[in-house]
Amino acid sequence: MSASGAPIANSPTAADVARDWEAVRATADIQFAPLPPMPVPQTPAWIEWLQEMVEKVFGPLARYLIAAWPILEKVMIALAVVLVLFLLWRLLVPLLGRRRKPEAEAWTPSREEALALLEDADRLAAQGRYGEAAHLLLLRSVGQIRAARPNSVIPASTAREIAGLPQLPPPARSAFAVIAGVVERCLFALRDLDAGDWQVARAAYADFALAELRA
Repeated sequence: MSASGAPIANSPTAADVARDWEAVRATADIQFAPLPPMPVPQTPAWIEWLQEMVEKVFGPLARYLIAAWPILEKVMIALAVVLVLFLLWRLLVPLLGRRRKPEAEAWTPSREEALALLEDADRLAAQGRYGEAAHLLLLRSVGQIRAARPNSVIPASTAREIAGLPQLPPPARSAFAVIAGVVERCLFALRDLDAGDWQVARAAYADFALAELRA
């Protein structure tokens, strides 16, 4: 229809529109009917069985955990604190042990014992048996350490191991190492000691006999 109200030539009427719509609906290439609903997938029987078993086994446990969570939370916090303290203890105790200086306990062989040993050793040295004399000092020194600290020396301990015992103060370790070194030269070099070697071992024993053993 024009602006003046007169109908426009060749304009479609309502009947033409309806006819065209029916023609489109009748076309088989276009589907206007709704699609049928997709079939619901069936859960396999074994999955249903597994779900039931999980529910039977873990369902009560889950409900128990939920109900007991306030208590479990406190328990877990306490365990975490204990774990942290344990780790700190493992880290700090070795450091504290290195800094801690154990108290020393005075120890020396009795005067009679020391004099008797030196007398026996001097008798061997006077006969020119310097190696035997030094060896006697070594054996008696080991016996004195074992008597003073029974748990520090075992039958399998070597002279070098004994010389490195932490129970011995540095002066005693140094003196014992001197005696052990002199005796080792005699044993492994397959030669007897001379008077100079014997005097070194004898002086070392005197230092050892007057040294203190740590507690």
